[in-house]
Amino acid sequence: MTTPTQTKPNLTRRSLIKAGASVTAAAFGGLSTQGVWAAGSDKPEKEEVKVGFIPLTDCASVVMASVLGIDKKYGIKITPSKEASWPGVRDKLVNGELDAAHVLYGLVYGVHLGVSGPKKDMAVLMTLNNNGQAITLSKKLADKGAVDGASLAKLMKTDKREYTFAQTFPTGTHAMWLYYWLAAHGIDPMKDAKIITVPPPQMVANMRVGNMDGYCVGEPWGHRAIADGIGITGVTTQDIWKDHPEKVLGTSAEWVNKYPNTARALTAAVLEAGKWIDASLSNKNKMAETIADKSYVNTSVDVINQRILGRYQNGMGKTWDDPNYMKFYNDGAVNFPYLSDGMWFLTQHKRWGLLKADVDYLAVAKQINRIDLYKQAATAAKVNVPKDVMRTSKLIDGTVWDGKNPSAYAASFKIRA
Repeated sequence: MTTPTQTKPNLTRRSLIKAGASVTAAAFGGLSTQGVWAAGSDKPEKEEVKVGFIPLTDCASVVMASVLGIDKKYGIKITPSKEASWPGVRDKLVNGELDAAHVLYGLVYGVHLGVSGPKKDMAVLMTLNNNGQAITLSKKLADKGAVDGASLAKLMKTDKREYTFAQTFPTGTHAMWLYYWLAAHGIDPMKDAKIITVPPPQMVANMRVGNMDGYCVGEPWGHRAIADGIGITGVTTQDIWKDHPEKVLGTSAEWVNKYPNTARALTAAVLEAGKWIDASLSNKNKMAETIADKSYVNTSVDVINQRILGRYQNGMGKTWDDPNYMKFYNDGAVNFPYLSDGMWFLTQHKRWGLLKADVDYLAVAKQINRIDLYKQAATAAKVNVPKDVMRTSKLIDGTVWDGKNPSAYAASFKIRA
């Protein structure tokens, strides 16, 4: 198989400069060159790009873009920067210590609206992955019969005490999956439970010492709890919402405006890396071996590679092959920054009182999700682009989300703040 480092880029910097702006426009499907290229060239304004990540399986496309040298094809050098927590990622994006980051979708939106710390205009360049998170319940709960949402709700009614559940960031994806799942089973996360925030790599250690009854986090920390015998998988997030958006390549609007060519090059490189990961089982295994290293996720390869191949076990003897495992490309469907995806997080922020009033959901999504830039990067990386900026999804409670009436959708839930 041809590796990305052996593949010739379809658009070289030298050829574009030689050929001039007219050829550049033609190469990008007739896009106007006004405001697209700096000084009539696609040369990245900033060639060294520091990209933050949290030790999670879904940082893989950022890491592999660097490790495989895909970034060099697009005239940049990605330096992955391992971060300790999502608040740390947020602060470094806001103050410019990081150029961009592997980051929670809802974190970017929370910062943009000022509901999760410092307010700053933000940008989503692409979606990094779909699926592949899980809600873990402690072995102690499982021993009392709480092994899924229905049995957890039953136990919480009969065995009354304070139940503690952890998520990774107040406006982030894991908080929203946890709240949605609890509420879908009649548990009000704001009234019936104590919710705490814990960095992803610390979830397993906290459960081991009894600090929580359950948590929602990205892999490999769901499977790690099973491997260590301290937890069980209550639900996978793809069972809450099949092909849900998860992490994004995020940055500030200020950074995109200052370095548009760099942002495009970065997006194209990470896109191509995601495409490479999903291309074969051997690529997935190579990715698992790479990111398991202490420089990245710092865990054993077997904890990573099972679930990225769709091989699941729940910690109680049940095993299954899940076709809706973590995906990084899926013929381009994963990576497109659908406006409806961003809007969904806003509806949940409103549902749970993080947003005090309805906003112009569509306008906010258009500000943040840089579809214009994504399309250009996708063309450079030879990635398919969906025709529609919205998509329709059915969630675990039977509700359908299509982005058409977000304020009504946010107000339609029986359990809400």
